[in-house]
Amino acid sequence: MRSRIGLAVALAAAVALLAGTVPSSPENALQAGTRITIEQAWPDAERADLRDLTVEPVHFLDATTAVGTVTTGDRVKLLIEKDGISRELRDLPASGDPRFEGMTASGKQLVWAESVNGKPVEIWTVGTDGAKPRLLTADTGNTLFYGNQHDLVLADGRVHWTAGEGDATTQVRSVALTGGAVTVREEKGQWAMSAWPWLTDDTGGQAGKVRMRNLTTGDLVEVPFSGAEWGMCEPVWCRVSVMTGEGTARIDLMHPDGSQRRRVAGTETQAAVNDVAVLDRFEVLSIPGPNSDITGTAALLVHDLETGRDVPLAVAADLAATKDGMLWWSTGDQEIAVWHTLDLRTI
Repeated sequence: MRSRIGLAVALAAAVALLAGTVPSSPENALQAGTRITIEQAWPDAERADLRDLTVEPVHFLDATTAVGTVTTGDRVKLLIEKDGISRELRDLPASGDPRFEGMTASGKQLVWAESVNGKPVEIWTVGTDGAKPRLLTADTGNTLFYGNQHDLVLADGRVHWTAGEGDATTQVRSVALTGGAVTVREEKGQWAMSAWPWLTDDTGGQAGKVRMRNLTTGDLVEVPFSGAEWGMCEPVWCRVSVMTGEGTARIDLMHPDGSQRRRVAGTETQAAVNDVAVLDRFEVLSIPGPNSDITGTAALLVHDLETGRDVPLAVAADLAATKDGMLWWSTGDQEIAVWHTLDLRTI
């Protein structure tokens, strides 16, 4: 999920987690308590600072391989770029408002949803080893994408996504990675894809309860929240924003059965991305400053559930995104933007 950090989806939580005081600025926040540097926390993690990236990234395959778009004249091109060398995947008219959504990868195969000129959404794939892109299907239905890492899910040799209209029934659609006919399974209610094989009715945080259904076993899990709580869930962890009349008092994480609940932040901190506990371990947080509404930037840090530590990444980051275990963010401005990557899979 990619989002502007200063306007992140989750509500508040706090930075005084370790220091016990509310910071006056993101700079102070990242120096508070016993936070350590990224080099100290994860010395073997693969990461990069990309100052000469020519594409607007929509995904990173690894710390130095970006997939993104570039507009040239009246065309929008989708490229894979590494070390200044790019390979063109798609070339579409800019006037058709082309969009590339749900991009995800498994092994050497990259998959995405593509739309242009108001045509039905298509599912495309390409091998990252130099093969040409292939259309898997245009039989996608009324796709339901929510901007999280599970809009397209690769599992059991197939691409899975949800589609439908209204909240009475959701279609769970899939197509083989080799192409062919689309299978359609209907589930009562409004659902979104989650980590395979789960669906969730939680697409943006909600009060009351969050439901999850296992597509393999049919099991239904209901996670209740109190009237003062706002929840988002994935199969392993739920993010719970505890609310007061003035906003969010803190952010907790817990398992869907309510166990191992722990506070990960207090007031003034936000979730920087939609995705809850990336790789079931890393909660990505941001700390807005007094001018964040104007600049769109905020401090960025990662809370490591395994160690309980907060690891600062940037004092003033702009965009942040996660997918397939990759985390990336930008600093600077549009003229001199620097993209930073951290492969959480290598920690």
